[in-house]
Amino acid sequence: MSGTIIAKISFESGDYRTYGELPSVGSRAPDIMLVNTKLQNVSLANWMGMRKIMNIFVSIDTSICARSVIEFDRMGTGFDDVAMLMVSYDLPFAHKRFQEQHDLKNAIGLSAIRHAGFGENYGVQIIEGPLAGMFSRAVVVLDENNTVVHCEHIEDISTEPDYTQAFRALGIEIE
Repeated sequence: MSGTIIAKISFESGDYRTYGELPSVGSRAPDIMLVNTKLQNVSLANWMGMRKIMNIFVSIDTSICARSVIEFDRMGTGFDDVAMLMVSYDLPFAHKRFQEQHDLKNAIGLSAIRHAGFGENYGVQIIEGPLAGMFSRAVVVLDENNTVVHCEHIEDISTEPDYTQAFRALGIEIE
């Protein structure tokens, strides 16, 4: 890994570093290659012409991460032109199980298991501590042309993202 170690996260009273930086607002989002719950490789091209909210997190099997997926799914109801992309290193089977257990309709579970580089390209790869190798919590919002319109890196892993700000970046007011 070459590049800058930039962000820091907090987890269980410790501070740990992540690699790189979130994409900057106004820049073109780095393309992704991830695996969906049908074990298919997907990229941003799969949602061409749609606005996207990428909820990036440690694991679907942690309470705050699970709550964020459920909340984004709930808030995404009725917006057919917004893809709700839920990204972690969890296996596609875990994403599918979670989706079925919680009857999720909008959240699209995506796994980075086959494709190195996502964490580095999006500045969320944790490089030290007990969560090394996983993703820190972040939200990246893209317009229909994959231009970054909002980013939030959540320093404290035990904190939920600002859901309202993510939707507001797309011009959507959520109650």
